[in-house]
Amino acid sequence: MAREAAESTELGEECERKLEGDQTDAKPDRRGRFLLFGGKKNKDGQTREQDYSSESHYRIVSPTFQYKMSHQRVGKCIIINNKNFDEKTGMNVRNGTDRDAGELFKCFKSLGFDVCIYNDQTCEKMERLLREASEEDHSDSSCFACILLSHGEEGMIYGTDGAMPIKTMTSLFRGDMCKSLVGKPKLFFIQACRGSEFDDGIQTDSGPPNDTLETDANPRHKIPVEADFLFAYSTVPGYYSWRNPGRGSWFVQALCNVLNEFGKQLEIMQILTRVNYMVATSFESWSEDPRFSEKKQIPCVVSMLTKELYFN
Repeated sequence: MAREAAESTELGEECERKLEGDQTDAKPDRRGRFLLFGGKKNKDGQTREQDYSSESHYRIVSPTFQYKMSHQRVGKCIIINNKNFDEKTGMNVRNGTDRDAGELFKCFKSLGFDVCIYNDQTCEKMERLLREASEEDHSDSSCFACILLSHGEEGMIYGTDGAMPIKTMTSLFRGDMCKSLVGKPKLFFIQACRGSEFDDGIQTDSGPPNDTLETDANPRHKIPVEADFLFAYSTVPGYYSWRNPGRGSWFVQALCNVLNEFGKQLEIMQILTRVNYMVATSFESWSEDPRFSEKKQIPCVVSMLTKELYFN
């Protein structure tokens, strides 16, 4: 089994010792962020947001290809926040995850979800929690969301007492298992590693040291064939996912940033594309050890949605 940097390989152990001794930090690339969210002036000195607003006014969107979001409730959002792990697992404390959970709670609450956070869940408790959710009547809900914040391995996600297949939880919401969510979007956001590789990216300047950066070690699982599922992973298969103990994970920071600004305006794939851009361009690891410096990350979206999804 692959493990987090501290356990997976000799290099990982050396990385953990290095991170403990030397503080590292993520360096935002302000220029890239401004290019994404800021407006540029045209020859007339007006910003392009005005042009974009004009264009979107004439955009034709057929209701036929939009999920119905006018049910009595937007839906339930379950956040599983695993921070502390049994010693036998060999997994370290996930510092910064409480910040992630808190920001996600506020974000999804503002979108209208009924949000519940469950901290430090064992594998049995995670499965029971989602099984009970899948057996509920979601007839008056427009969709369902689940956010997993934990360690992971190849095809597995960690409870506080060990690892379990992620498909054990997601399969509970298949059409034949959860009839009241048939034809409705089922969203899963997963913050964890998906392997033990680093993404070197392209060479860029490193920022000043600050908080320690850590990694989470996530599942590469079989893509379900059932419709109306969406999986938003913090990273692509085979790679680490970075987390800052002071500010939280890169992926969750970007997700909350985009949702807070555009969550009720843009379609879900537009939102997640901007999240991809922000993580790819606005974050970069820093370390005095060049092997762990200037590392990058790119999230991964796997969509089986059959319609456009707007939270407005």
